[in-house]
Amino acid sequence: MTDDTTTASGASRPNANDPIPSDYANRAKGMGVSLIDGGAAFRVWAPHAQTVAVTGTFDDWAAQPNGDKDDAERVRSAQFQLVSEDNGYWYGQAAGAKVGDEYRFVLINGDQVISRIDPYARHVTSSVGNGIITDPDAYDWEGDDFTPPTLNELVIYEMHVGTFFDKDPDDDKPADLADVEAKIDHLVHLGVNAVELMPLMEFAGDYSWGYNPAHIFAVESAYGGPEKLRDLVKTCHKHGLAVIIDVVYNHFGPSDLDLWQFDGWSENDKGGIYFYNDWKSSTPWGDTRPDYGRGEVREFIRDNAMMWLEEFHADGLRYDMTPYMRSVDAGEMNIPEGWSLSHWINTEIREKYPRAITIAEDLHGEPKVVSTADDGAAFHAQWDNHFVHPIRAAVIASSDEARDMESVRDAVEFSYGDAFSRVIYTESHDEVANGSARVPQEVNDDDPTGYYAQKRSTLGAALVLTSPGLPMIFQGQELLEGEWFRDTVPLHWDQGDQFKGIFRMYRDLVGLRLNAEGHTKGLTGQHVNTLHLHPDNHVYAFHRWADGGPHDDVVVAVNLDSKTWGEYTIGMPAPGRWVTRFNSDAKVYSDAFDGVDVPEWFDAAEDDYDGHPASATLVLPPYSAVILSRA
Repeated sequence: MTDDTTTASGASRPNANDPIPSDYANRAKGMGVSLIDGGAAFRVWAPHAQTVAVTGTFDDWAAQPNGDKDDAERVRSAQFQLVSEDNGYWYGQAAGAKVGDEYRFVLINGDQVISRIDPYARHVTSSVGNGIITDPDAYDWEGDDFTPPTLNELVIYEMHVGTFFDKDPDDDKPADLADVEAKIDHLVHLGVNAVELMPLMEFAGDYSWGYNPAHIFAVESAYGGPEKLRDLVKTCHKHGLAVIIDVVYNHFGPSDLDLWQFDGWSENDKGGIYFYNDWKSSTPWGDTRPDYGRGEVREFIRDNAMMWLEEFHADGLRYDMTPYMRSVDAGEMNIPEGWSLSHWINTEIREKYPRAITIAEDLHGEPKVVSTADDGAAFHAQWDNHFVHPIRAAVIASSDEARDMESVRDAVEFSYGDAFSRVIYTESHDEVANGSARVPQEVNDDDPTGYYAQKRSTLGAALVLTSPGLPMIFQGQELLEGEWFRDTVPLHWDQGDQFKGIFRMYRDLVGLRLNAEGHTKGLTGQHVNTLHLHPDNHVYAFHRWADGGPHDDVVVAVNLDSKTWGEYTIGMPAPGRWVTRFNSDAKVYSDAFDGVDVPEWFDAAEDDYDGHPASATLVLPPYSAVILSRA
């Protein structure tokens, strides 16, 4: 978008009352639709088309094909023709076109007359409907200049818009962005400072996880479209919440995919100009992998990534299943151009938006994913399989003997070189679906809200929020949500009343993680060290610190056993007074808990215990975490 007097190239525009010049001397820049004086300009990539026009409500759909013998003639004689720019792109202007008008491109390729939604459309009536002209510059951000938290102070809440809050169970519609906005106080009270929204790109139908994008520039119409997303982001920023958008670049569609054979050309009966047309096209979700080696497609994806940050003020992106960008089967790298695309986009984001974050769902433990070197993908962080699987296994195991404490230790202390280059969690949309349930349900399917389910699911959460990494909570964990994730089943908000103590525990843990009271700075630091590990007792204690010293050093002691350890000695980082900041067994969190009396403070004696400079004797309740900080 440009100002009132110049085009994107800087040339003077005609006066508003003058006709748009027929030679397009003052062409707007950019793809899709741009508002100009007296109408709108359009640009589309269609290298195999012989004729392109734009039609819509501004010309009463005069050029829209209807399947009869006159379709081609209607396109060729359309009022608003586009002209070839001799590089595969077509450009035209439509006098009278305005914000809110619907439109489509119509193309001729040989005998084919094709009607397409603008690939760059920011708003569509539906996944099979029409593009809608919008003006992102017209939105009033009310001076929004939000600065997201630094990586070491980020606590992420992953959310699926359609199931987050169902205000009307009888309307047979998913929740929308306005519903989420109405529940922002819940997230503020919980204390998280970043919301990760599962994909918002327009998808087929109204119900979906979002990983089947039909139109990647358009915000899902069932969720309220682009203006409602801007409203939500603005509200989140006013409440101190960063917004991370989940994007899908490893495949498109496959349903309602207007990009498929967009201009009528394809090879091997595959997807045409936007897709690989050979063996590289195959993905687990369809034959629709974008052609990362083609410059126009690389620009298309790059433009999309930047759009979320520029036009929607998002604070970061999370890329879905990046192994399928660099390879066909998530194995050996055989699509290096997909890897280089990630590096290019992420490097540009780092340069233009130094406080934004890019996250990869990679799950292969590949350090290069978070490397900025020439052979790295330049993500800031990646979802970490080194953490989620061992920790889930430890808290879900039905017998104490089955808990692998060395794996727990390794999960907590693993690093890619930077403590905050990994996202850690026990639940995500993937981990609680497709055959796996929520952690409480996995702990005890017969009693998913009972003692063991409460104790061990919250113990997993305590490890998430005290271990090195970017902690992430999946929607509903704080409500003790059970079963498994489905895009048609909203959160059970009534459980929030039943389990207020569980919510309080999550809130307290988030507060400790963010050093809200100034006693636990170590949880925002790079460092971790084992203080004690006893595989048979199922006890593990570790030290977290930033710079070290009072109000910085933190000790986390975890008992993954059914026994209460009344006098349990562990090594400590330093002698002196240590204060109990958290005990997950406290009755304030649940009446079902044991309520073992844990002293408010401990004195660590100066000695050489297990190779550490001090030791302390603690009380460790069953299936609990105790968090201490140095006074």
